[in-house]
Amino acid sequence: MATFKQRESGWWQAVIRRKGQPEQSRTFERKSDADAWARGIESEMDRGVFVSRDEAERTTLKEALERYEREVTPRKKGAEVEGYRIRALLALPLARLSLAAVRGAEVARFRDDELARGLAPSTVMKSLALLSHLFETARKEWAIEVDNPVKKISKPKVDNARERRLSADETRYLLAALDDPGDAVKALDGDRRNTWTPKIARFAIETAMRQGEILALDWKHVDLERQVAHLPETKNGTTRDVPLSKAAVALLKGDGEVKRLRRGKVFPTTASALKQSFSRAVARGRRLHLADCEAAGSEPREDFLVDLTFHDLRHEATSRLAERLQLHELMRVTGHKDTRMLARYYHPRAEDMARKLG
Repeated sequence: MATFKQRESGWWQAVIRRKGQPEQSRTFERKSDADAWARGIESEMDRGVFVSRDEAERTTLKEALERYEREVTPRKKGAEVEGYRIRALLALPLARLSLAAVRGAEVARFRDDELARGLAPSTVMKSLALLSHLFETARKEWAIEVDNPVKKISKPKVDNARERRLSADETRYLLAALDDPGDAVKALDGDRRNTWTPKIARFAIETAMRQGEILALDWKHVDLERQVAHLPETKNGTTRDVPLSKAAVALLKGDGEVKRLRRGKVFPTTASALKQSFSRAVARGRRLHLADCEAAGSEPREDFLVDLTFHDLRHEATSRLAERLQLHELMRVTGHKDTRMLARYYHPRAEDMARKLG
Protein backbone atom coordinates (compact mmCIF):
# COMPACT_ATOMS: atom_id res chain seq x y z
CA MET A 1 0.00 0.00 0.00
CA ALA A 2 1.10 3.53 -0.65
CA THR A 3 1.83 5.87 2.22
CA PHE A 4 0.96 9.56 2.22
CA LYS A 5 2.60 12.39 4.08
CA GLN A 6 1.67 16.04 4.14
CA ARG A 7 4.64 18.38 3.98
CA GLU A 8 5.01 21.73 5.70
CA SER A 9 4.14 23.40 2.42
CA GLY A 10 0.75 21.71 2.52
CA TRP A 11 1.51 19.48 -0.49
CA TRP A 12 1.10 15.71 -0.27
CA GLN A 13 3.84 13.18 -0.92
CA ALA A 14 2.88 9.68 -2.03
CA VAL A 15 5.43 6.88 -1.55
CA ILE A 16 5.12 3.35 -2.95
CA ARG A 17 7.38 0.55 -1.71
CA ARG A 18 7.05 -2.86 -3.34
CA LYS A 19 9.41 -5.81 -3.13
CA GLY A 20 11.25 -6.24 -6.41
CA GLN A 21 10.32 -2.74 -7.60
CA PRO A 22 12.19 0.56 -7.27
CA GLU A 23 10.69 2.93 -4.70
CA GLN A 24 8.35 5.45 -6.28
CA SER A 25 7.45 8.83 -4.83
CA ARG A 26 5.79 11.96 -6.09
CA THR A 27 4.40 15.13 -4.56
CA PHE A 28 1.02 16.67 -5.35
CA GLU A 29 -0.86 19.77 -4.31
CA ARG A 30 -3.96 17.76 -3.41
CA LYS A 31 -4.20 14.41 -1.61
CA SER A 32 -6.81 13.19 -4.10
CA ASP A 33 -4.26 13.62 -6.93
CA ALA A 34 -1.62 11.76 -4.90
CA ASP A 35 -4.07 8.95 -4.22
CA ALA A 36 -5.05 8.66 -7.90
CA TRP A 37 -1.41 8.56 -8.97
CA ALA A 38 -0.56 5.88 -6.38
CA ARG A 39 -3.50 3.70 -7.39
CA GLY A 40 -2.47 3.91 -11.03
CA ILE A 41 1.15 2.92 -10.29
CA GLU A 42 0.10 0.06 -8.00
CA SER A 43 -2.31 -1.22 -10.64
CA GLU A 44 0.49 -1.32 -13.21
CA MET A 45 2.72 -3.17 -10.71
CA ASP A 46 -0.05 -5.70 -10.02
CA ARG A 47 -0.45 -6.34 -13.75
CA GLY A 48 3.29 -6.60 -14.30
CA VAL A 49 3.36 -3.71 -16.78
CA PHE A 50 4.93 -1.06 -14.58
CA VAL A 51 7.93 0.81 -15.98
CA SER A 52 9.71 3.40 -13.88
CA ARG A 53 9.30 6.94 -15.15
CA ASP A 54 11.67 8.42 -12.61
CA GLU A 55 14.19 9.63 -15.17
CA ALA A 56 11.45 11.16 -17.32
CA GLU A 57 10.20 13.00 -14.26
CA ARG A 58 13.68 14.12 -13.21
CA THR A 59 14.74 15.28 -16.68
CA THR A 60 13.39 18.63 -17.87
CA LEU A 61 12.72 19.34 -21.52
CA LYS A 62 15.46 21.98 -21.29
CA GLU A 63 18.01 19.38 -20.20
CA ALA A 64 16.88 16.99 -22.93
CA LEU A 65 17.12 19.70 -25.59
CA GLU A 66 20.64 20.60 -24.47
CA ARG A 67 21.69 16.95 -24.62
CA TYR A 68 20.06 16.58 -28.03
CA GLU A 69 21.98 19.62 -29.28
CA ARG A 70 25.26 18.11 -28.05
CA GLU A 71 24.75 14.54 -29.24
CA VAL A 72 22.32 14.54 -32.16
CA THR A 73 22.29 17.93 -33.88
CA PRO A 74 25.99 17.93 -34.93
CA ARG A 75 25.33 14.86 -37.11
CA LYS A 76 22.72 16.68 -39.21
CA LYS A 77 23.21 18.68 -42.40
CA GLY A 78 21.26 21.63 -41.05
CA ALA A 79 23.01 21.66 -37.67
CA GLU A 80 23.45 25.44 -37.58
CA VAL A 81 19.80 26.20 -38.32
CA GLU A 82 18.59 23.54 -35.90
CA GLY A 83 20.76 25.12 -33.21
CA TYR A 84 18.80 28.37 -33.58
CA ARG A 85 15.53 26.43 -33.36
CA ILE A 86 16.65 24.66 -30.18
CA ARG A 87 17.66 27.93 -28.54
CA ALA A 88 14.22 29.36 -29.31
CA LEU A 89 12.60 26.33 -27.65
CA LEU A 90 14.87 26.63 -24.62
CA ALA A 91 13.49 30.11 -23.95
CA LEU A 92 9.89 28.88 -23.69
CA PRO A 93 8.08 28.07 -20.40
CA LEU A 94 7.48 24.63 -21.92
CA ALA A 95 11.19 23.86 -21.52
CA ARG A 96 10.92 24.05 -17.72
CA LEU A 97 8.56 21.05 -17.59
CA SER A 98 9.80 17.52 -17.05
CA LEU A 99 9.62 15.17 -20.01
CA ALA A 100 6.91 13.24 -18.19
CA ALA A 101 4.88 16.44 -17.76
CA VAL A 102 4.97 17.43 -21.42
CA ARG A 103 1.65 16.09 -22.68
CA GLY A 104 -0.26 16.54 -25.90
CA ALA A 105 -2.16 19.50 -24.45
CA GLU A 106 1.07 21.41 -23.76
CA VAL A 107 2.44 20.72 -27.23
CA ALA A 108 -0.88 21.72 -28.83
CA ARG A 109 -0.79 24.99 -26.89
CA PHE A 110 2.76 25.59 -28.15
CA ARG A 111 1.59 24.90 -31.73
CA ASP A 112 -1.31 27.35 -31.42
CA ASP A 113 0.84 30.06 -29.81
CA GLU A 114 3.43 29.82 -32.58
CA LEU A 115 0.79 30.07 -35.30
CA ALA A 116 -0.85 33.01 -33.48
CA ARG A 117 2.53 34.80 -33.56
CA GLY A 118 2.32 34.71 -37.34
CA LEU A 119 4.83 31.95 -37.97
CA ALA A 120 4.29 29.94 -41.14
CA PRO A 121 2.81 26.44 -40.69
CA SER A 122 5.97 24.99 -42.26
CA THR A 123 8.10 26.73 -39.62
CA VAL A 124 5.92 25.41 -36.80
CA MET A 125 6.06 21.92 -38.30
CA LYS A 126 9.87 22.00 -38.17
CA SER A 127 9.77 22.75 -34.45
CA LEU A 128 7.22 19.98 -33.89
CA ALA A 129 9.36 17.55 -35.90
CA LEU A 130 12.35 18.47 -33.73
CA LEU A 131 10.38 17.86 -30.53
CA SER A 132 9.04 14.57 -31.88
CA HIS A 133 12.51 13.30 -32.74
CA LEU A 134 13.79 14.38 -29.34
CA PHE A 135 11.16 12.27 -27.55
CA GLU A 136 11.83 9.31 -29.85
CA THR A 137 15.57 9.65 -29.19
CA ALA A 138 14.98 9.83 -25.43
CA ARG A 139 12.89 6.66 -25.56
CA LYS A 140 15.00 4.60 -27.98
CA GLU A 141 18.54 5.84 -27.43
CA TRP A 142 18.61 7.22 -23.89
CA ALA A 143 16.36 4.56 -22.30
CA ILE A 144 14.04 7.17 -20.80
CA GLU A 145 10.51 5.81 -20.49
CA VAL A 146 8.42 8.57 -21.99
CA ASP A 147 5.59 8.87 -24.49
CA ASN A 148 5.89 11.08 -27.58
CA PRO A 149 3.26 13.82 -27.06
CA VAL A 150 3.73 15.22 -30.58
CA LYS A 151 2.14 12.08 -32.03
CA LYS A 152 -1.06 12.86 -30.14
CA ILE A 153 -1.81 16.25 -31.68
CA SER A 154 -2.95 17.38 -35.12
CA LYS A 155 -0.37 19.08 -37.28
CA PRO A 156 -0.83 22.42 -39.08
CA LYS A 157 -1.51 22.07 -42.77
CA VAL A 158 1.54 23.02 -44.78
CA ASP A 159 1.36 24.34 -48.32
CA ASN A 160 4.84 25.21 -49.53
CA ALA A 161 3.79 25.90 -53.10
CA ARG A 162 4.64 29.47 -54.07
CA GLU A 163 4.46 31.42 -57.31
CA ARG A 164 6.52 34.40 -56.20
CA ARG A 165 8.61 35.86 -58.99
CA LEU A 166 10.60 39.06 -59.17
CA SER A 167 9.65 41.76 -61.62
CA ALA A 168 12.43 43.63 -63.41
CA ASP A 169 11.91 46.66 -61.14
CA GLU A 170 11.89 44.52 -58.00
CA THR A 171 15.16 42.92 -59.07
CA ARG A 172 16.72 46.32 -59.71
CA TYR A 173 15.65 47.80 -56.37
CA LEU A 174 16.61 44.67 -54.43
CA LEU A 175 20.11 44.49 -55.88
CA ALA A 176 20.61 48.23 -55.35
CA ALA A 177 19.58 47.85 -51.70
CA LEU A 178 21.95 44.90 -51.30
CA ASP A 179 24.86 46.83 -52.80
CA ASP A 180 24.38 50.00 -50.78
CA PRO A 181 22.27 50.45 -47.61
CA GLY A 182 22.25 54.22 -48.19
CA ASP A 183 23.58 57.16 -46.19
CA ALA A 184 20.48 57.34 -43.99
CA VAL A 185 21.00 53.80 -42.72
CA LYS A 186 24.73 54.37 -42.20
CA ALA A 187 24.01 57.50 -40.19
CA LEU A 188 21.58 55.67 -37.93
CA ASP A 189 23.49 52.52 -37.05
CA GLY A 190 26.49 52.21 -39.31
CA ASP A 191 26.97 50.14 -42.42
CA ARG A 192 25.54 46.79 -41.30
CA ARG A 193 25.77 45.08 -44.67
CA ASN A 194 26.87 41.50 -45.01
CA THR A 195 29.28 42.05 -47.89
CA TRP A 196 28.74 38.49 -49.15
CA THR A 197 24.96 38.84 -49.56
CA PRO A 198 24.97 40.80 -52.87
CA LYS A 199 27.15 38.13 -54.51
CA ILE A 200 25.17 35.27 -52.99
CA ALA A 201 21.84 36.71 -54.19
CA ARG A 202 23.13 37.18 -57.73
CA PHE A 203 24.72 33.72 -57.68
CA ALA A 204 21.39 32.20 -56.58
CA ILE A 205 19.57 33.86 -59.46
CA GLU A 206 22.17 32.59 -61.93
CA THR A 207 22.38 28.98 -60.68
CA ALA A 208 19.03 28.08 -58.99
CA MET A 209 21.06 26.55 -56.15
CA ARG A 210 19.53 26.23 -52.69
CA GLN A 211 20.75 28.50 -49.91
CA GLY A 212 22.35 25.59 -48.06
CA GLU A 213 24.12 24.42 -51.21
CA ILE A 214 25.53 27.88 -51.86
CA LEU A 215 26.78 28.33 -48.29
CA ALA A 216 28.34 24.84 -48.30
CA LEU A 217 30.09 25.35 -51.67
CA ASP A 218 33.84 24.81 -51.34
CA TRP A 219 36.47 26.16 -53.71
CA LYS A 220 37.88 22.66 -54.23
CA HIS A 221 34.59 21.73 -55.91
CA VAL A 222 34.56 24.70 -58.30
CA ASP A 223 36.09 24.46 -61.76
CA LEU A 224 36.05 27.93 -63.32
CA GLU A 225 37.58 26.72 -66.59
CA ARG A 226 34.87 24.10 -67.15
CA GLN A 227 32.26 26.42 -65.60
CA VAL A 228 31.01 23.74 -63.21
CA ALA A 229 30.28 23.64 -59.48
CA HIS A 230 30.19 20.14 -58.00
CA LEU A 231 27.84 19.56 -55.06
CA PRO A 232 28.98 16.38 -53.23
CA GLU A 233 26.00 16.51 -50.87
CA THR A 234 22.54 17.91 -51.57
CA LYS A 235 19.14 18.02 -49.87
CA ASN A 236 17.91 14.84 -51.56
CA GLY A 237 21.11 12.94 -50.76
CA THR A 238 22.59 12.82 -54.26
CA THR A 239 25.55 14.59 -55.84
CA ARG A 240 25.02 17.18 -58.55
CA ASP A 241 27.07 19.18 -61.04
CA VAL A 242 25.73 22.68 -61.59
CA PRO A 243 26.67 24.48 -64.83
CA LEU A 244 27.82 28.04 -64.25
CA SER A 245 26.88 30.84 -66.59
CA LYS A 246 29.45 33.42 -67.55
CA ALA A 247 27.81 35.81 -65.10
CA ALA A 248 28.12 33.22 -62.30
CA VAL A 249 31.79 32.66 -63.12
CA ALA A 250 32.39 36.42 -63.11
CA LEU A 251 30.85 36.61 -59.64
CA LEU A 252 33.22 33.92 -58.38
CA LYS A 253 36.28 35.49 -59.99
CA GLY A 254 35.56 38.90 -58.57
CA ASP A 255 37.19 42.16 -59.58
CA GLY A 256 40.89 41.70 -60.15
CA GLU A 257 40.96 38.55 -57.99
CA VAL A 258 41.48 35.92 -60.69
CA LYS A 259 44.91 34.88 -59.45
CA ARG A 260 44.30 34.98 -55.71
CA LEU A 261 44.57 31.75 -53.70
CA ARG A 262 41.17 30.15 -53.23
CA ARG A 263 40.52 27.70 -50.41
CA GLY A 264 37.70 26.92 -48.01
CA LYS A 265 34.16 28.13 -48.44
CA VAL A 266 33.34 30.21 -51.50
CA PHE A 267 30.95 32.36 -49.46
CA PRO A 268 32.20 32.36 -45.84
CA THR A 269 29.08 33.54 -44.02
CA THR A 270 26.29 31.90 -42.02
CA ALA A 271 22.64 31.18 -42.78
CA SER A 272 21.57 33.46 -39.94
CA ALA A 273 23.71 36.38 -41.14
CA LEU A 274 22.48 35.91 -44.70
CA LYS A 275 18.83 35.82 -43.61
CA GLN A 276 19.15 39.03 -41.58
CA SER A 277 21.05 40.84 -44.31
CA PHE A 278 18.64 39.76 -47.05
CA SER A 279 15.55 40.71 -45.00
CA ARG A 280 16.98 44.16 -44.29
CA ALA A 281 17.76 44.65 -47.99
CA VAL A 282 14.22 43.68 -49.01
CA ALA A 283 12.82 46.24 -46.56
CA ARG A 284 15.26 48.91 -47.81
CA GLY A 285 14.37 48.18 -51.41
CA ARG A 286 10.67 48.65 -50.69
CA ARG A 287 11.34 51.92 -48.85
CA LEU A 288 13.38 53.17 -51.82
CA HIS A 289 10.52 52.27 -54.17
CA LEU A 290 7.98 54.13 -52.02
CA ALA A 291 10.24 57.19 -51.80
CA ASP A 292 10.83 57.26 -55.56
CA CYS A 293 7.10 56.91 -56.27
CA GLU A 294 6.31 59.77 -53.87
CA ALA A 295 8.94 61.98 -55.53
CA ALA A 296 7.57 61.16 -58.98
CA GLY A 297 3.95 61.56 -57.89
CA SER A 298 3.13 58.01 -59.01
CA GLU A 299 1.19 55.28 -57.25
CA PRO A 300 3.44 52.63 -55.65
CA ARG A 301 2.73 48.94 -56.12
CA GLU A 302 1.20 47.45 -53.00
CA ASP A 303 2.93 44.11 -53.51
CA PHE A 304 6.34 45.57 -54.39
CA LEU A 305 9.04 43.47 -52.61
CA VAL A 306 6.40 42.10 -50.24
CA ASP A 307 6.48 38.50 -49.03
CA LEU A 308 9.85 37.83 -50.63
CA THR A 309 12.21 35.22 -49.17
CA PHE A 310 15.69 34.19 -50.21
CA HIS A 311 14.32 30.83 -51.37
CA ASP A 312 12.16 32.71 -53.89
CA LEU A 313 15.37 33.44 -55.80
CA ARG A 314 15.48 29.71 -56.60
CA HIS A 315 11.96 29.98 -58.03
CA GLU A 316 13.01 32.97 -60.11
CA ALA A 317 16.18 31.27 -61.35
CA THR A 318 14.36 28.05 -62.26
CA SER A 319 11.76 29.95 -64.29
CA ARG A 320 14.49 31.87 -66.12
CA LEU A 321 16.49 28.72 -66.86
CA ALA A 322 13.36 27.01 -68.20
CA GLU A 323 13.33 29.52 -71.04
CA ARG A 324 16.72 28.25 -72.22
CA LEU A 325 16.90 24.58 -71.23
CA GLN A 326 14.97 21.43 -72.05
CA LEU A 327 13.02 19.80 -69.21
CA HIS A 328 15.53 16.99 -68.63
CA GLU A 329 18.37 19.52 -68.64
CA LEU A 330 16.56 21.76 -66.17
CA MET A 331 16.03 18.82 -63.78
CA ARG A 332 19.78 18.10 -63.87
CA VAL A 333 20.55 21.71 -62.97
CA THR A 334 18.01 22.11 -60.14
CA GLY A 335 18.36 18.60 -58.73
CA HIS A 336 14.66 17.71 -58.90
CA LYS A 337 13.92 14.01 -59.35
CA ASP A 338 10.42 14.31 -60.74
CA THR A 339 8.51 16.86 -62.78
CA ARG A 340 5.83 17.38 -60.12
CA MET A 341 8.34 18.87 -57.70
CA LEU A 342 9.94 20.90 -60.46
CA ALA A 343 6.53 22.32 -61.39
CA ARG A 344 6.37 23.95 -57.94
CA TYR A 345 9.42 26.02 -58.87
CA TYR A 346 8.72 26.72 -62.53
CA HIS A 347 6.39 29.68 -62.92
CA PRO A 348 6.48 31.17 -66.44
CA ARG A 349 4.80 34.56 -66.80
CA ALA A 350 1.64 34.61 -68.90
CA GLU A 351 2.94 37.52 -70.98
CA ASP A 352 6.13 35.56 -71.82
CA MET A 353 4.09 32.57 -72.99
CA ALA A 354 1.85 34.91 -75.01
CA ARG A 355 4.89 36.21 -76.89
CA LYS A 356 5.91 32.65 -77.75
CA LEU A 357 2.42 32.00 -79.15
CA GLY A 358 2.75 35.01 -81.45
